[in-house]
Amino acid sequence: MVIGVPKEIKDHETRVGLTPAGVKTLRQFGHEVLIEKSAGEGSSLPDEEYQAAGAVVLDSAADVWGQADIIVKVKEPQPSEYGLLRDGLTLFTYLHLAPLPELTQRLLDAKTTAIAYETVELENGRLPLLEPMSEVAGRLAPQEGAEYLEASHGGRGVLLGGVPGVPPAEVVILGAGIVGSNAAKVAVGTGAQVTILDLNVERLRKLDDIYQGRLTTLVSNPSVLEEACLKADLLIGAVLVAGKAAPKIVTREIIRKMRKGAVFVDVAIDQGGCAETSKPTTHSDPVFTVDGVIHYCVTNMPALTPRTSTFALTNATLPYLTALANKGVEQALQDDAALLLGLNTYKGMVAHPGVAESQGREWHPAEL
Repeated sequence: MVIGVPKEIKDHETRVGLTPAGVKTLRQFGHEVLIEKSAGEGSSLPDEEYQAAGAVVLDSAADVWGQADIIVKVKEPQPSEYGLLRDGLTLFTYLHLAPLPELTQRLLDAKTTAIAYETVELENGRLPLLEPMSEVAGRLAPQEGAEYLEASHGGRGVLLGGVPGVPPAEVVILGAGIVGSNAAKVAVGTGAQVTILDLNVERLRKLDDIYQGRLTTLVSNPSVLEEACLKADLLIGAVLVAGKAAPKIVTREIIRKMRKGAVFVDVAIDQGGCAETSKPTTHSDPVFTVDGVIHYCVTNMPALTPRTSTFALTNATLPYLTALANKGVEQALQDDAALLLGLNTYKGMVAHPGVAESQGREWHPAEL
């Protein structure tokens, strides 16, 4: 099998789809790995390391895409890459298709087999390929939020941990999954006053046991959610419904009534965002303000720490990539129910129910 690793071209996306160690593993199984020149430089992984591991370095993205059986990426194809999609190609990457109907249509038109990291799901509901980046994004959310709370960025000028005699910031986290629990870990560590909301009482019970009174857990409903948001200096959106567009649980009216200069970090923006006022931003232009509330809605937050993120991602994806290469794509999908749930498009059909529902398209069950 020929595995291709192109350089990421999304704004300030400095991660890469595979580490040299991953290349070495694939080469040991007899597979060929093609990597675009300088693809790993943003993660401090020079071409020489890839060559030493057995990869072939190619000068152009078109050569990598054109020769590969499987393309391994970090982020979804950008418009300039749409023309490189083709029948017979398997794309293995984060896709977040629910809010991206144009990309979905391009994948369908090209009859590309697209397997999305974020919808690979184990029997217990875990999302093993989304978790490492959710951990990174969750831990970055309070850090980025703290920066934009500074007065120089138009924020309320509140220090997350406060100082003796002055209360700490109010940090409110919507969702107690991987993103939310990691955001809570960092926010509690700063000394902030942390409140976390979720519908799942078991998740809240676990966090309550871990932090033993150092954060407040609340079962979410519209009234409780609004009350929590209105007291927030920093609001973190960590809501996820696998494969589907994120629910818009933060209304425009809630944003209007929040504290002026408060910061809202919407980590759910990959799936469309969890606020009615959210819209995707980039690392080049990360924030915008609505009714005095600073919105940080960068769709690829983990690119801020690319080396950590790249290694964490390859740790998770490599076993699945190896199975796809060793067995062939269709056999690997048939053998692994979790990987099969990652299948989003196949031979011009939408294979994931969440994507189909979010876009009003016909769903063709992957099992068929």
